[in-house]
Amino acid sequence: MDQNTVAVIILVGSFLIMLVGRFPIAFAIGISSVVTSLYLGIPLMQLAQLMVKGVNVFTLMAVPFFIIAGEIMGAGGISPRLIKLSDALVGWVRGGLAMVNIVASLFFGGISGSSTADTASLGTILIPMMHAQGYDDEFSTNITMTSSVEGLLIPPSHNMVMYAMVAGSVSVGRLFLGGIVPGFLLAVALMVYSYILAVKRNYPKGSPFNIKYVLSTAKEAVWGLITVLIVVVGVVTGIFTATESAALAVWWAIIISAFVYRELTLKKMWHVIERSLGTLAIVMVLISTSQIFGWLLTYLKMPELVANGILGISRNRIIILLILNVLMLFLGTIMDMSAIILVATPILLPIAVQAGMDPVHFGVVMILNLGIGLITPPVGGTLFVGSAVSGVPIEKLIKTLLPFLGVMVIVLILITYIPEVVMFLPNHLMPLAVAQ
Repeated sequence: MDQNTVAVIILVGSFLIMLVGRFPIAFAIGISSVVTSLYLGIPLMQLAQLMVKGVNVFTLMAVPFFIIAGEIMGAGGISPRLIKLSDALVGWVRGGLAMVNIVASLFFGGISGSSTADTASLGTILIPMMHAQGYDDEFSTNITMTSSVEGLLIPPSHNMVMYAMVAGSVSVGRLFLGGIVPGFLLAVALMVYSYILAVKRNYPKGSPFNIKYVLSTAKEAVWGLITVLIVVVGVVTGIFTATESAALAVWWAIIISAFVYRELTLKKMWHVIERSLGTLAIVMVLISTSQIFGWLLTYLKMPELVANGILGISRNRIIILLILNVLMLFLGTIMDMSAIILVATPILLPIAVQAGMDPVHFGVVMILNLGIGLITPPVGGTLFVGSAVSGVPIEKLIKTLLPFLGVMVIVLILITYIPEVVMFLPNHLMPLAVAQ
């Protein structure tokens, strides 16, 4: 057995062992990389340089700003206003609160960019409301968790910024545009399924539709929603870079939350900073350790090995894309989303491009795959948050979650095999010549 083969076994084997042993993902990535480097005789100073290089990227500066903006809007009174607006828009139909949950996630997720933050923030309000109106606890929790994945697709999403950084010359603006239609498609699919269940179980309707109520709630919520417009319009039109628009979004969020909604106090701001720094620390450590892990994978020619393995199974585009989806779904169930983006993108993206996928198309497909993983055991972060918020044991949630996962997989298949679902807006509003 040659040196490279042994090194691959050490790298992947030690990583998997630590993953099973419940090591923090960043430590698992870092330790396995160091052990493998010592075996190969690679100087540790070179690893340190690679780690610094991994976080010394201008595009990456957008990530902390997006995280902080989402935290500020979550603490600054945006959640109840979005719920009111959603109730005015869709609460009047059968199973109205389920529809409200989905639409509120569409709005709030676009601001926070986080599935777990969406579930924690909206779930604490909506799940008790749904319970009080006769909805099953499992249904209420499942619809909250699955709809929260919309926020990973609807811009601004810091996960898309991370993907753009790892993938190389991929426009953040085109990625943002590419996620909009799939995000709305997922919302519509969940609403259709929820309506079918609502009719079958005779869930209640809300108040009749009232245009005056819609306008009054929209007037209150629009200030928070402008945060999304600042980022998307600024990046797509080229007025701002992703980093500049994210920084502007933070200032806007502070002004609106503190002086318009008047709910962001100094005490809340301190907690926002604490949570943001905690999240950012995890992300930055992941990025730096994933840099050396990814470098070692390339050094050991793992991308070529994986590509040859997949292409050895089939050269058919449909089969290749199916294999890629299955791989990403599997990784999503056992690893953190950010870690997968950082580690798997350099391996899987070249295969996807060779199969005829645009990098923007592949990025959106990857994000949805990993979003599904967030609500799937054993490492589904959103699943654990949903269970904690609702008080429903994970074992009970999993049994009733399967049909919702089926709906999400159908949407995944649609966006995988019908590229225009993802690429229509990027190709028409931000062609490659403009993006470059």
